[in-house]
Amino acid sequence: MEVLTGAGLATAAGLNAYIPLLVVGLSARFLDWIQLPPAWAWLSNEWVLLVIGVLLVLEIVADKIPALDSINDIVQTVVRPTAGGILFGTGTTSGTVAVTDPAEFFTSNQWVPIAIGVVLSLVVHVTKTMARPAANAASFGLAAPVLSTIEDGVSVFLTIVAIVLPILVIVGIIGTIVGGVALIRRARRRKRERQATPVPTAPA
Repeated sequence: MEVLTGAGLATAAGLNAYIPLLVVGLSARFLDWIQLPPAWAWLSNEWVLLVIGVLLVLEIVADKIPALDSINDIVQTVVRPTAGGILFGTGTTSGTVAVTDPAEFFTSNQWVPIAIGVVLSLVVHVTKTMARPAANAASFGLAAPVLSTIEDGVSVFLTIVAIVLPILVIVGIIGTIVGGVALIRRARRRKRERQATPVPTAPA
């Protein structure tokens, strides 16, 4: 179950890095949903939560504006996988021990859950980054706020499910990947159809 929790949180971070970070931090500080290991206890610090909250607001706004959303995705190429690694580490027992010696970190395999989280988030992030420009081009930018809202909703859903009912994470991850691939294919098909449509010319 710990692995499913970590996988769900990392996948959610691939869509929006700050939603799962904020939910995990708030849950650890005010609720009994999750118990943060000592190495990640800083996530429940009030100043960290405030910063994450501000960054979340900026992310929500930027991700809904055509063109700016693509720039935001480039910036988030570092942030989302990093958040995914942190979140997978919080959700698995193998990442609970604080390590002071860098050599011990690698020899004890404590880097494994973090690396898995980074990869999961990166895959989702890349899929999102590929789908958004195609969808914007096919819809003249109208898809940006709609897709962004859906992605935020899925991120919230995956985060809560990962903490409360981890077994459903499998369904959520599969649905996220399938939906992303389907969106990319549909957007590209619509773009090709529009490009193949002849432009009417005025009569001489």
